[in-house]
Parts: sequence; structure tokens; C-alpha cells
Amino acid sequence: MSEFVMSDNVINSICTEISTTPERVKAVLEMLADEKTVAFIARYRKELTGGLDEEAIRKINDLYTYGVNLEKRKADVIRLIDEKGLLTPELEAEINKSTKLIEVEDLYRPFKEKKKTKATEAIALGLDGLADIMLKLYQRGTKEEYIDKFLNDKVTTREQALTGAKYIVAERISDNAEYRKYIRDAALKYGTISCKKKKNAVDEMEKYKNYYESSENVGYIKPHRVLAINRAEDEGVISVSVTLQPERDLDYLAFKITRKRESLFKDELLEAIADSYKRLISPSIEREIRSILSEKAEEQAISIFSLNLKNLLLQAPMKGKVVLGVDPAYRTGCKFAVISPASQVLEIGVIYPNERSKDSKINPKDVIESKKTIVRLIKSYKVEIIAIGNGTAGRETEAFIAEVIKENNLNAKYVMVSEAGASVYSASELAIEEFPDLTVEKRSAISIGRRIQDPLSELVKIDPKSIGVGQYQHDVTQSKLSKSLDEVVEDAVNKVGVNLNTASVSLLSYVSGLSKTISKNIIQYREENGLFKSREDLKKVSKLGPKTYEQCVGFLRILDGKNKLDMTPIHPESYDKALKILKKMGLSADDLGSEEIKAKVAELDKMALSKELDIDMYTLNDILDAFIAPLRDIRDDYDGLILRSDIMHFEDIKVGDELDGVVRNVVDFGAFVDCGVKYDGLIHISKMSNKKINHPTEVLSVGDNVHVYVIDIDYTKHKMGLSLVKGKM
Repeated sequence: MSEFVMSDNVINSICTEISTTPERVKAVLEMLADEKTVAFIARYRKELTGGLDEEAIRKINDLYTYGVNLEKRKADVIRLIDEKGLLTPELEAEINKSTKLIEVEDLYRPFKEKKKTKATEAIALGLDGLADIMLKLYQRGTKEEYIDKFLNDKVTTREQALTGAKYIVAERISDNAEYRKYIRDAALKYGTISCKKKKNAVDEMEKYKNYYESSENVGYIKPHRVLAINRAEDEGVISVSVTLQPERDLDYLAFKITRKRESLFKDELLEAIADSYKRLISPSIEREIRSILSEKAEEQAISIFSLNLKNLLLQAPMKGKVVLGVDPAYRTGCKFAVISPASQVLEIGVIYPNERSKDSKINPKDVIESKKTIVRLIKSYKVEIIAIGNGTAGRETEAFIAEVIKENNLNAKYVMVSEAGASVYSASELAIEEFPDLTVEKRSAISIGRRIQDPLSELVKIDPKSIGVGQYQHDVTQSKLSKSLDEVVEDAVNKVGVNLNTASVSLLSYVSGLSKTISKNIIQYREENGLFKSREDLKKVSKLGPKTYEQCVGFLRILDGKNKLDMTPIHPESYDKALKILKKMGLSADDLGSEEIKAKVAELDKMALSKELDIDMYTLNDILDAFIAPLRDIRDDYDGLILRSDIMHFEDIKVGDELDGVVRNVVDFGAFVDCGVKYDGLIHISKMSNKKINHPTEVLSVGDNVHVYVIDIDYTKHKMGLSLVKGKM
């Protein structure tokens, strides 16, 4: 947002929504308008925002954008109605107090220019006056007296006049904002959404069997079921309908329109109400309900995907380890890459431990040579961890590796790694630029190995949508999904911080304020001038101006630079105050992270220091935290991978067994767990706790290590039911 006009109405509504003050909301909006990044505001302007996090800052931006659009639409609608000479003070007040766009559109609906309808044809015949009379509930006189006034050469019969007037009444009822809101709200609470399999529909795998004959309450249907229904409908498997509350709705409309009074045209009014409901209101509200359900389901799906991605990106890295990455395959062999602790490729090649084709058997000579190669690699490079891709031939390769470790008593362990997105990266321009002389599969082996060394650095090279931790991701608006996932990656990168002297263009591009072009310029500067010695050197990078420097510098770390503060998340704008604090404690930057500095920080009177140095408490606390743990990595708080040295077979698992596993994906109805037995097991939401929980994310996250109990096994379908709670079947 480059410019905006402050609206007190919108500001106040935002304050109510997120429980903050107008001053903080205005401060956020002003900084966003000044092109400050969300990450920068959240990290380095806490004193202005009251410590709002990235999610709250984005919500302020979204709510303000919606609020401004709402205010603009209100003004447009008021103007359009006024131009017709139909605006009343009461209507204007009603429009102005609306809090949602749909409410404004409901109020504008009667005044919209309409295409040709039965009502507009009747109005053209001059029958709107008769509709007015019907709605006034006259009791005196006769119907004929009133109807005859509207007969002419175009309206020749009383029946024609009455029919036209009823059409006008029906449309007026349908256009009434109050009536529509009541019926819509009732449908959201009490309506039902029903599915039925279409005749001759093809659903080979019976993916949608649960929806062949189903009916659910609109108010309680789960978001993932809405998306499944939408997909099944799009694929022509089922037909879907929304049933409102016709008896309740018709009684309501009759009460509002006839007021339980007898009148000359009561029967005609009831007919008009029934026609309006069946022909106009019901189909329209049904569409609105489907749209509302789909929008909520989409928001939920994007939210869950984003949360899963965040937890995947923030998995604890395997620092300082030599890793052997293996991309399994049959015919073309398993590609391998030995990766140094600094993520450099030490050796790359191919082994053939599996059969070459469906019709062939494993070649014993290939297996012997493959074993020799693995033993040599582990011993020569002191490989500690073997990362095996979980795709085609993954479990066969796992069995082979486990056998090699056991036979040779090797001091190494292995882990199965999700291959999701590895092939996308391997064929990308980025991978080709990084390893121009390698095949796609060999690049994939490198990616698999690096994923456990530093998941964040490797996964940022892949389109977030290809990482495979969502649900129904192809059924949501792709632009919204991409925006949300990019924000997740951006938050993760900036929370962790980036080593300026080792970061790739992909990683740098997500740093606050840095574009891809400037990121490439940073790499070019590094290649031409050697490693950065100081954050100040960033100012020499082409196109990296003062505003960009301010935004990015605090998130870029130099571990072995001239200034020890450059390895911390302390922003250079606070260096002077940081040095004053160190001096006051009788210490220097060389003491960062020492036991002595921890003790001195514990003794400080922070309130007094804040006043003395004129520094806000947020910034002071952040500086002191950096003194205590200058290299702290938030990923250290997350679970690491489960390493294995022996293999288990799915066929050997039985009900009652206890297994250790890692959560691979969290969805609305449960979580999928890799227990090292080829097929992921499912912990249904009902098996996660003895207490009622609303969503699996309250208990589990992607990457969590879990101890589970096997409660159900289907050996034919390769399905395994798990529980987090012992004895909960």
C-alpha cells in the first residue's frame, strides 16, 4: 500500500477486531505506506506497534484494505441511489452502519438497473401502482375496483394485471435486505447440504464414496468436506443441493408482509411470497451459501497449508554433519551425493541395489558393488547420516541401507526424507545454474541430502505449493495460496536470519527488503570482493540504497566479521546503545554469549537503564537477549528428525504395537505419521487426546516426533490407524 487516507471508522473497527489501540494501528499503516516490510516492523518497531507479530500486522493491512473498499462502496451506492432521487436519510444511515460488503449490496439491490425480468415487464406496463396497493393491505372496497384502474389496451384482463403485480411484489420481496439477511443467516445455521451420485458417473477408485448419498447441516460441515464436495461436483461424480428452511422462511415472510392481517389481496400476497421464495430467493441464497462455505473452506485449507509449511521450514537442522543423500530408483539406479557440513558436494555417483525392471530380478553383482560403494563412502567421508528419498523404490533402498549398516557395523544412521518438490527443484533454472553438468536425478540427490542439513535453506529453492504439506491445495484460489505461502517462507527466513557469506539467491530473496535483483548483486559482490567483513559493506552493493539497507541489514548475519555485533539480530541503528550497555557492564562485544555476560544481564535494573539510555523496553530486551545468545536459532526449539539404523516391515506391525514416528502432514481430520514402515499411519482427531479438541493443530505440528499406538491395520489397503493415547481404540 503506497498511499491511503486514514478513516477513523475503519481504524476503530480494526481495533475492535484485534484488540489494540488506534495509535498502534495508525503506526502500522503509516509504516506500510512508507514501504516498510512486515518483517522489519514486527522485529524492529515493536515500540510503535506494542509488539504486534507478523500475522497481526498483515491482518491490520487486510482489514484496512477491506474497510477502505467498504467505505468506497458505501459512498458509491449512496451516490447512485441519490442520483435516482430515491435516497432517504434512513436508507443512508442503514448503508453507513453496514459492516460487510454483502450488507451494502443487499441494500443497493432494489435500486440496481435490472435486465429484463417478469417484474420489469410488468413495471413497463404500469402495474407497479397495483403492487403498491396490494402491499398497503387495504381492507375496504373490492379487488375489482383497484384492478380496473390499471386496465388499458396493453393490460386487457384483471388476471393479467394481477399476475404482473404479483411479479413486482415477488421481486420487491426478493430485493429486501432485511428479508435476505434473515433467510441467509437461518440457512447458515439450519440449512442442509446434500449430495447424490449422478447416474452413470465414473469414480473408479471410489474417492468420493462418502458423498454418494449424504446430507449435512450447513452450520456444522467440516471445511475439508466442503472442498471434497466441490471437487466431486466439478468432476461430474455427484450433484449437490442446499436445502433452506422453507416453512420457517415462508412463515417469516408472510408475517413481515401481511402482518397477520386480513386484506383484500392477502391470497395474492401469499402467492407472490411463495413465488418469490421459490423462483428468486431460494436459488440466490443457495448460491450465496455455497460461496460462503467454499470461501471459509478455502481460508481454512490455506491456513492449514501455511501452518504445516511453517513447521516444515523450521525443522531443526542437522548442523555440522556429513550427509549422504540418496535419490532411489529402479531402472536408472539410485543417485547419491556426499554433502559436507558446509553443504558442498564431495562426491556424486550411482549405485544399483534394486531390480532394473519389473520383469528382472536383483543382480547380486550390482548389490555387492553397491554395498562396497556405500561402505567406502561412509568410511572415507565419515558419513554420519544417510538421507533417503521416500519416492519410488524408497523403501527397498531403505532396506538395502539398513542391511549395509548392520552387516558392517557402521557408525551411521539413516532417515527417510520427503521428496516432495525435489524433482521440481532439480529441473529448475536455479538447479541448472547451480549444477549445470549434472543430471536431474543427481541434483535431486543433492537436494535430499541438504534438506536435513538445513531444511530452510534448501526448501526456499522450491515453489512452496510443491512441498506437499497441504490439503486440497489445487481446489483453492491459487493466487491467495501463493501469497500466503510466500509470506510463511518470508517470516521463517527472517525469524531465523541469514548468513550473508553463504546464503543463496533464493534465500536472500526472502530477506526483508531484498529483491531477486539485489540478491544477485549481493552474490556478485561476494564473488568479486570476497566474503563480507562488515554489515557496512552492504552499502557498496549495487542498487542497495539506504531504505533497503535499513530493511534488510538486521536479518543478515556475519559470523566472523570485524564487528561482533554483526553476528547478532541487533540492528545497526541500535549499535551505539548496545555498546553503551556493554560499557556499563564493564564488558565488550567479545564477551557476547559468555557466562559472565549472562550473569551481568541478570543483575541489570532494566527500567532504570531504559530511562537512562532513552531506549524502549522492547528494544532493550531484544539487545540483552542477543548479548546472552548471539547465535540463537529459533529452530533449535523444534523437533529434529528421527534417525534409524534398522528397518521395520509393515507386514510385521500388529494392533497394540508402540511406534515412534514423525508427523508428515496435518489436515482437518487428523495427522499422517511416518513410523518407518513404508506406509504412513493416520491419527484421527478423535484419537489425539482424552479431551475434546477442535482441530489437530491444537495437538500436533508437521515435524513433531511422536510416540503412537497401533489401533487398526488393513494389510491389503496398506492403512494403519494410530492413537496418541494408550488404550484409546
